[in-house]
Amino acid sequence: MPSDPALPPAHPALASEAPCPCGRPGADRRPLPYGRCCGPWHAGAPAPDAEALMRSRYSAYVLGLHDHLRATWHPRTCPVDLGPDEPALRWLGLEVRRHVPQDADHAVVEFVARSKLGGRAHRLHETSRFERDPATGRWLYVDGDLHGAAANAPLPAPPSS
Repeated sequence: MPSDPALPPAHPALASEAPCPCGRPGADRRPLPYGRCCGPWHAGAPAPDAEALMRSRYSAYVLGLHDHLRATWHPRTCPVDLGPDEPALRWLGLEVRRHVPQDADHAVVEFVARSKLGGRAHRLHETSRFERDPATGRWLYVDGDLHGAAANAPLPAPPSS
């Protein structure tokens, strides 16, 4: 998606030409620029589908954009306090395994997000549920199910939950 000059800058510390933290590949298989990937969603444009919203949420965790996380979380499941980020937490990458639209207003996205904290590598494997808000038409994160060992282990704040 091209940047909309009418939208405010999404994240002043990240140039719109820089590779997007979510790693979504373009036609040349290199990560899309932030300004043509998650940047517009961070600036307030509605994500076109659940996968785009999930990727924007991952990038929001990378960039510390808690306002975007809260704005894209369904009100019935959004926590009161997102809590501070771990200062030494580094997000290393995102792999979207599948995006399954269930109908026009519901979808699931399965992903693996990799991070490093305190010298230890972590993998967060989750299948997230998304709903489109009937009043606004915007996609919202509802909740998710963890897979594998991650389902039983404490992890850093996940990209979608």
